[in-house]
Amino acid sequence: MINLEKTKIILASQSPRRSELMKQAGYEFEIIASNMEEVITKTEPEAVVEELSFQKADNVLNMILKSVDLSLMAFGGLSLMVIGADTIVCSNGNILGKPKNHNEAYNMIDSIQGNTHQVYTGVTAIVYDFDTQARRHITFNDCTQVHLYPMSSQEINDYINTGDCYDKAGGYGIQSNFAIYVKEISGDYNNVVGLPISKLYHELQKL
Repeated sequence: MINLEKTKIILASQSPRRSELMKQAGYEFEIIASNMEEVITKTEPEAVVEELSFQKADNVLNMILKSVDLSLMAFGGLSLMVIGADTIVCSNGNILGKPKNHNEAYNMIDSIQGNTHQVYTGVTAIVYDFDTQARRHITFNDCTQVHLYPMSSQEINDYINTGDCYDKAGGYGIQSNFAIYVKEISGDYNNVVGLPISKLYHELQKL
């Protein structure tokens, strides 16, 4: 089991939603966002989010290690854990990322309103031991089924005009006023928000 008292935790994400979930779980951490260009080589949604979460965590870890002097005795007995995450929405086999403009947002929301879609979040935690310079990691994903009520064109446009859609996979945030269109979910609510925090906690016990 990881000794959190001797482990520095870094969240490789600027998402305020992921940060809030980490705080709710009692983790103390710092935020260092990945600056990498995402490269997708997979096609299955669960494989895509796992691949991207690993890339983000690995990128941030490498950034940190390049900026510190590993020979310093101050790092003795300490570990570094970097957590990366990526969320996508999948509808009828199509992967929906974050919309870039009003038209993209409208098409995304229109494709999922009145239907059921899936939200996948991939998570990677890489632990670096300063003494041995060894790396260990876990990567997993979670999927939640989300069922939406039908939405009119006016309702879709009204939501888009709030501006809440542009930094969200699938063009919506379940924790925002879009919640009035969510009929039912099957699975972890926090996974839809952006981080399956309970699964992360239990997966970390395996490291």
